[in-house]
Amino acid sequence: MDCHHFTAGTCRSCTLLEVPRVRQLADKEAHAASLVSSPVWLPTLSGPDAGFRNKAKMAVGGSAEHPTLGILDGQWRGVDLRDCALHEAGLVAALETVAALIARAGLTPYDVSTRTGELKHVLLTASPSGELLLRLVMRSTALEARVRKHLAWLLDALPELRVVTLNVQPDHKAVLEGEREVVLTEQSSLPMALSTGVTLHLGPQAFFQTNTFIAAGLYDQARTWVDGLVTDGPDGSPGAVRTVWDLYCGVGGFALHLAGPGRDVLGVEVSEGAIDSARRSAGELGLEGVRFEAADATAYVLDGRAGAAPDLVVVNPPRRGIGPELAGWLEGSSASYVVYSSCNAVSLAKDLAAMPSWRPVEARVLDMFPHTSHYEVITLLQRDP
Repeated sequence: MDCHHFTAGTCRSCTLLEVPRVRQLADKEAHAASLVSSPVWLPTLSGPDAGFRNKAKMAVGGSAEHPTLGILDGQWRGVDLRDCALHEAGLVAALETVAALIARAGLTPYDVSTRTGELKHVLLTASPSGELLLRLVMRSTALEARVRKHLAWLLDALPELRVVTLNVQPDHKAVLEGEREVVLTEQSSLPMALSTGVTLHLGPQAFFQTNTFIAAGLYDQARTWVDGLVTDGPDGSPGAVRTVWDLYCGVGGFALHLAGPGRDVLGVEVSEGAIDSARRSAGELGLEGVRFEAADATAYVLDGRAGAAPDLVVVNPPRRGIGPELAGWLEGSSASYVVYSSCNAVSLAKDLAAMPSWRPVEARVLDMFPHTSHYEVITLLQRDP
């Protein structure tokens, strides 16, 4: 991928851009294999090396009349990256309209050095169908009336836009967004219709992987594994996986893909908004035997609210991993299988060390973040006989 910003030295976010993609993938595979001792490594899943990001996270600089959308340099000046080649084409086109909104509405960019101004970030997400969710991260709601005044113009100029919000982040620190969200449109979530046949609903603060193609592959891999597993039923006879827990379930990605006739699935996630979205998706799919609970996943399991251990547990934790408490519970549980999806193979290896009775059966690297050293790895674990 060619990038004039990288060549000019104005943006070096793609730290491996000068490394051939084949070498990038080989290095990620070697790194994962050095940390996870799996007897089988499935072929790495990789997609396009450009135009793959479904989300643009843009710091706002410059002036209201001439805003920059991109990053801030060492002197806190705006560097415009509206044409970033990583973004899906729809995002690149839409950012031009967002810049025009900033100028029309007079949304003064926040100046880090002087701590003045209002607009800090533009967060724009695209669905597979091309619909958009726009979040304007502001220091306060002081300019809310200006945004509302120009909302009709914005929706007319950008017909793909379905959700517009103001996110309030009042603190002077390197935090992308705040807790308060003001929804300005009738619609408050963005449908993500995946190629797997499942539609997820993303609220403004919901987590979803930034690479839609790889995310779909991640869910599909878990479904393929689980549908092929055998467990002992109550009468001792072998059968399919009957019970599943999806911990850190977010908007229900794994749980919804693993649901099916004769299978009870529980998803647990601390965000109530994400749980509402997961329940909506389950209802639209007509799924039975699926329930979602808003709670801290580790606490929910440790205090017994989840009930007896299932046949299979899915964990998809943040970069820090599942931690010693949940790893200890899994080590002592009666579960037969674990599917561990990780964005940090180092914390995955640490968690596996705390679960010595579990062994990887198969694993797979997924190149979620081309041109960087980051990747996703998913592994199927089985208890040692």
